[in-house]
Amino acid sequence: MPQLNPNPWLFIMIMSWLTFSLIIQPKLLSFTPTNTPLEKPSTSTETTSWPWPWT
Repeated sequence: MPQLNPNPWLFIMIMSWLTFSLIIQPKLLSFTPTNTPLEKPSTSTETTSWPWPWT
């Protein structure tokens, strides 16, 4: 069964993950976001209990 032969696919998978982890990911993480999130004031909302008819 050729699907169970990990010979070419294991190497390709490891090389692709190494490429992503060592080359692509640091380049992507070096970008600064253009829209920085703002701190919004926390608002507490009052919730009322549901008027169940059987209580």
